[in-house]
Amino acid sequence: MWRNNMSLRDQLTEIKQKGLADIDSTTDLKKLNEIRVHLLGKKGPITAALRGIKDLPVDERPEVGSYANKIRDAITQAVADHRENLENAVLNKQLAAETIDVTLPGKPVAQGQPHVIQQIIDEFVDLFLGMGYQVLQGPEVESDKYNFEMMNLPKNHPARDMQDTFYLSSEYLMRSQTSPMQARALEKHDFSKGPLKMISPGIVYRRDTDDPTHSHQFHQVEGLVIDRHITMADLKGTLITMAQKIFGDKFDIRLRPSYFPFTEPSVEVDVTCFNCMGKGCDVCKHTGWIEVLGAGMVHPNVLEMAGVDSKVYGGFAFGVGPDRFAMLKYGVDDIRDFYLDDVRFLDQFDKRGI
Repeated sequence: MWRNNMSLRDQLTEIKQKGLADIDSTTDLKKLNEIRVHLLGKKGPITAALRGIKDLPVDERPEVGSYANKIRDAITQAVADHRENLENAVLNKQLAAETIDVTLPGKPVAQGQPHVIQQIIDEFVDLFLGMGYQVLQGPEVESDKYNFEMMNLPKNHPARDMQDTFYLSSEYLMRSQTSPMQARALEKHDFSKGPLKMISPGIVYRRDTDDPTHSHQFHQVEGLVIDRHITMADLKGTLITMAQKIFGDKFDIRLRPSYFPFTEPSVEVDVTCFNCMGKGCDVCKHTGWIEVLGAGMVHPNVLEMAGVDSKVYGGFAFGVGPDRFAMLKYGVDDIRDFYLDDVRFLDQFDKRGI
């Protein structure tokens, strides 16, 4: 209730003074909102005072009305400013409570590294890229045509038994070797622009029984070089460079005659025994050598089926098992250890492959 002896302007001034004092004294956002509703709401004192404007002389109404609007604006701004102050105070209090001492040492985060087999593959890739080879990736689901027939392994050829694999249909299978990329590359390569030099790393599948030296899934890196006047000497020099890159400069290789359907002549490649360095021990069966890969000069049939004139062009191919290289390099006696994801085992091989 307003005193009758007070003018409307005086009533508005008193509302402003009391309202600003209440706003300034509150320390609670909820209480501040209650003050705002009380002062500026439809049932508040400013609204009540404004209803009295109609009783004023006509010439005083504009002035009092303008004064009332200024008071409403002043209270509205005061509420907004005080709300911001209170919100900042709450935020600062929360930040102070949650302060992190950045001078304390943080918790170490374990850093991952490439799998030991990937490290070996990376070494192959780095070496052959530096020798001008291209790296080609192929599909793991392969056609019988490229996996076998284009590799001089026609249907019902007995040599297919050595690579018995997982068939998805009569025409498609899980590739048993990365050699199909050799046939695909031969078909597409333009020899007028230079020789074909490539490697193809990847996963291959064979229906083997898992044991310490065999796995139904393993890795392979196939290499191929095709040009004019390529000889077995070029192959041997390449294999010596590869063996010394992986195992070290003290290692040598030897070539033994063998048979592969896609190469002629074919060789098995042995490397100096890492355990006895060629002196002979139980690991190498006292020969001083350990078999590591197969290679040979590309069979003319393989070239002709890919549309390459075997009377003009020739070359060599080789197939390396990074899993076996890792076993030999690090003295691992069970290939299955690589696939168990035992961090205690894998942590022995840092990302430099040392």
